[in-house]
Amino acid sequence: MTHPRPIVSRQEYLRLRNTSAQQANLRMARQGSRGAKMRLVQMNYSCLPNADGTLKGAATPSNTVGMDVDFDPASPHYERLMAEAPQTILAKKDELGLLMLERSVTKGYHLVFRRRKELSNEANLQWASDLLGVAFDKGAKDLTRVFFTTSASPSDLLFLHDDLFAMGACENVERAAHDTASTATDSPATDSPAPAATVHQPQARTYKGVPYSQIVSRWFALTGGEPTLGERNVRLYQLAAALRAICDNDPQLLLAVVPSYGLPNEEMHAILQSACKEQPKGLSKTLRAAIEQAKRATLEADEADEADEQSTTQPTRQRAPEAFAMSRMPPALRASLKGVPENMWWPVIAAVMPIAAAYADGVTVEYCDGARQRLALMSIILGDQASGKSVCKKAVDLWKRQLDQEDQEARQREDEWKAKRKSRKANEKAPDDPQVLIRVLPVTVSCSTLLKRFKNSRGHTEYSFGEELDTLRKTNGAGSWSSKYDIYRLAFDHGEWGQDYNSDQAESGVVNVAYNWTMLGTYGAMRQCFKTDNIENGLSSRVIVADMPDNSFAPMPHFSQRTPTDEQLIDEGVTHLRSVTGFVDTPRLRAAMAQWVESKRLEAAKDIDHVKDTYRKRAAVIGFRCGVVFHLLSGESEETEHAVDFALEVAERTLQGQMTTFGEQLALQYATAGRSCVRQTHNMTVFDQLPPVFTKDDLRQLKDGNCSDGALRVVLSRWCSQGWLEKVDKLRWRKVKAADS
Repeated sequence: MTHPRPIVSRQEYLRLRNTSAQQANLRMARQGSRGAKMRLVQMNYSCLPNADGTLKGAATPSNTVGMDVDFDPASPHYERLMAEAPQTILAKKDELGLLMLERSVTKGYHLVFRRRKELSNEANLQWASDLLGVAFDKGAKDLTRVFFTTSASPSDLLFLHDDLFAMGACENVERAAHDTASTATDSPATDSPAPAATVHQPQARTYKGVPYSQIVSRWFALTGGEPTLGERNVRLYQLAAALRAICDNDPQLLLAVVPSYGLPNEEMHAILQSACKEQPKGLSKTLRAAIEQAKRATLEADEADEADEQSTTQPTRQRAPEAFAMSRMPPALRASLKGVPENMWWPVIAAVMPIAAAYADGVTVEYCDGARQRLALMSIILGDQASGKSVCKKAVDLWKRQLDQEDQEARQREDEWKAKRKSRKANEKAPDDPQVLIRVLPVTVSCSTLLKRFKNSRGHTEYSFGEELDTLRKTNGAGSWSSKYDIYRLAFDHGEWGQDYNSDQAESGVVNVAYNWTMLGTYGAMRQCFKTDNIENGLSSRVIVADMPDNSFAPMPHFSQRTPTDEQLIDEGVTHLRSVTGFVDTPRLRAAMAQWVESKRLEAAKDIDHVKDTYRKRAAVIGFRCGVVFHLLSGESEETEHAVDFALEVAERTLQGQMTTFGEQLALQYATAGRSCVRQTHNMTVFDQLPPVFTKDDLRQLKDGNCSDGALRVVLSRWCSQGWLEKVDKLRWRKVKAADS
């Protein structure tokens, strides 16, 4: 295990808090992932390490004290206490000697203040507690306690004084790889029993945060179990040949992650060297399935460990992100989340956004690029069997109640017309088609009927809700399913679609497609609908993908019923959305989303990540449109900060959902087509790993040799134009800007 090291500058401190890996882990941790929480950077502010660099048993106090302030999320005063605490602390910052104040990962704040040398560590904490009028966490009074660090954003890092670094008292400790955690013995963190560990590169033992040991275990389970005597060489060779796709084809890394099952090192070296000489074939289906299973298991790997709950007998609820806080939500959205566990808020929000946007079909908006748009949204909610997806259906049912009532009358009129037409005499004139407006359609609707509904829509948006994605796949033949893909893609941009038939029995015509939908399904159904050969067709980037929380071996969640008042609030929200027409200007949303999509472009450029570069663009559009819906529901004349935060959170979650669900398949298609480099799989970016002065061959080697000269030239050109590089000579470039600066 590695040791802590001091952080001596504001720049380094902020950089550690703001890396893309830190931000991604923080987002997942706030969604309830214990594995992601363990991978967050950790800081100790209260002591100096031992002579050997460890924290265990360290007894030398530093000149600062770290303090944890927690509030009970189950308390009815929780939101008020969370809002008042930073105001109270900052108002007394001089008297306290405040050096740092941050929002914690879940339920409170961390602060650092100057130590009163005449007092013990616990007495310092009590002194500060008395001064501020807030209780400190009694379980976090040891010198060696470390704190899970959040980000450097203004909403997380509320105050920072340069004296924190001048005093030589800030010791950084970062969580070691998940697969070494069980051997750690240093003091636990404030929020969790994580041991102190040094800054290191966790990719040596994990793949995208998933321990290789978990992947290996799942791979053996999918291929007939662990090897027995007599088959070890063959099975370990097969495992190594599969794993090299996520081990850089590196025999040394394979040696560290492939179990030997008693084989001597020389024999293992020979097996791994032989496997690495095979022709590269990319990720196999079996390995991809093993990674997916291991990923889901890892996210909840520490669920049973309750030691990090501050010794409380009450279970701590998984907090929703600040952007989804009830107090920030418009009344209709707040009522939609009433009685829903917080870890299910995002799937419910993703489920109701398309139907809410369908009601606002009289609205046009201007996006960052200056183009006018309508509010087209599509979402898929994924979860295992019995994962609670019905909570989304109940919310959507309330939102589409007005449309259901109107459609019931329209369908009755259409049925009467059909009955009259069927019973008319041979020479009798057929009754005129009433051309009724029906807006809620089954997901299994035929293309011909769908065209008819579009033609009779009177400019309104059609909507479908599907409880089972697998039903949609089974009830559509290959030709019809292909047409549906085209329709869904065109709906995102209000595109034109139509068909022409000679027969009067089939509907013909050309229309602009306005069609929103929400579907629920399992991961298996998703894989059947979005196969490798059709990921690249563009639909995957147009869809919000939200995952239900993993409830494996978890207690049954508790749902409470919505009141008639809640249902009335939703109904009022629907009525308001239907009443808004014309152009709605949202300059704050445009500016925020332009900044977000540019930051994602820079991240993708640093990592030569074509998958992120592809998905970031429409994720921004989706976040923007959801922000507009939020703004309309709020009833404000101008966008509020809450609307902007909501839009950014949706964009971030949409991007992560698309990359997690479709990223590997899209990267494989890109690599197969020879259009771009393979996607980076390490926690550090490619740019970070390059030496200060490097050649094109150095860059190609980091990308596993799979980049063409043309692709490398484009990457180098972009980096130069961004100001990250300068050219030394014809063959060499020099880094002039740090990747995270």
